[in-house]
Amino acid sequence: MHDIRFIRENPQEFDRQLARRGHELVADKILALDSTWRKLTSQTQELQAKRKAISKEIGLCKRNKEPSEHLEGEVADLKKELEICEEKSKQEAAKLQDILARIPNLLAEEVPAGKSEADNQFVHEWGTKPEFSFKPEQHFDLGEKLGQMDFQTAAKISGARFVVLKGGLARLERALGQFMLDLHTQEFGFEETNVPILVNESAMYGTDKLPKFSEESFQTTDGRWLIPTGEVPLTATQAGEVIAEDKLPLRMTGLTPCFRSEAGAAGKDVRGMIRQHQFSKCELVAITTPEQSEAEHERLTRAAETVLERLELPYRRLLLCEGDTGFGAAKTWDLEVWLPGAEAWREISSCSNTRDFQARRMNARYRSQDGLKFVHTLNGSGLALGRALVAVMENYQTEEGHIRVPKVLQPYMGGMEIIS
Repeated sequence: MHDIRFIRENPQEFDRQLARRGHELVADKILALDSTWRKLTSQTQELQAKRKAISKEIGLCKRNKEPSEHLEGEVADLKKELEICEEKSKQEAAKLQDILARIPNLLAEEVPAGKSEADNQFVHEWGTKPEFSFKPEQHFDLGEKLGQMDFQTAAKISGARFVVLKGGLARLERALGQFMLDLHTQEFGFEETNVPILVNESAMYGTDKLPKFSEESFQTTDGRWLIPTGEVPLTATQAGEVIAEDKLPLRMTGLTPCFRSEAGAAGKDVRGMIRQHQFSKCELVAITTPEQSEAEHERLTRAAETVLERLELPYRRLLLCEGDTGFGAAKTWDLEVWLPGAEAWREISSCSNTRDFQARRMNARYRSQDGLKFVHTLNGSGLALGRALVAVMENYQTEEGHIRVPKVLQPYMGGMEIIS
């Protein structure tokens, strides 16, 4: 959500920022709605004051046993006029709220120009791509040959974009989640937090998933939503809260199933586990002061990178360009892991600083020496388990079609060194 005072004072700057995203320039439209709403609000207050004054006169008349019928008639007329004015004011406020809710966050100045992922800025690369004496296979071929990755059975019971994992691969995915939680809690100070995966509309709205992304999420018959990411319930824990400044930053991590309709993804990653309706993800969320948020963004991203480094998976970091930065983000680092079977880099984590964009929607604030201020919220995947499993399978495959277990995961696998 945007600060209407900023738009009033800086309409040209606001439109300049929207132009960076290729968004419609709407400052004039917003200011016109805002002006109408403010006038109606002022009229409402004047009518309320007038009704209150006349009501006092009526009271005096009755105490003095004087006629007050003409005044009572005025109050009745004012009541009707007031009801009309209040209704118009509500309608204009709703229009203003709706347009503000659909406008993306303003970008950080350092976000590079560009329209698509082809324009994202390379930052650094870590690790060495593995060399094979054979042609490496993709994860779905490996998993099906092992008899531990079953898309057919999943389709029978749920439809496309689901998977059944069995045996060693099911245990490997579980091990990945346990390892990530241990790393983030023990080394990076995130608090493990077990949250609901069904949330109300307020939680989805506050974390900028509504109204923009309603078609990409699943809604239940009672109006609740299946979470598209653990960011939603973790961040929403602070909705409406006032946090003492010395308690910040708050750092939370949680391992949750996530659900996405993948609307508009027809024909993309049809085979395999890259784009699923249901997947598990270890989420990282930080709540900070504005002064801390840049450093916290780097810290959170390093936590995700450390997972990949401990797994010895080659990855690279990118700074997303204007056209590829998500709706709620002011700035996003993407981590891409190397998949030798697919011969491609694939996104495995996005770490975003939303600044006060979500906090304004949620009314999440902190108490500083200068009074109440909005917090900054940050989130990132640390990591998506399905994609991490894919990366381990493709980077650790053997010529026989087995999967070597990364050393760091072997304690979580009861000492198992190879999945065959």
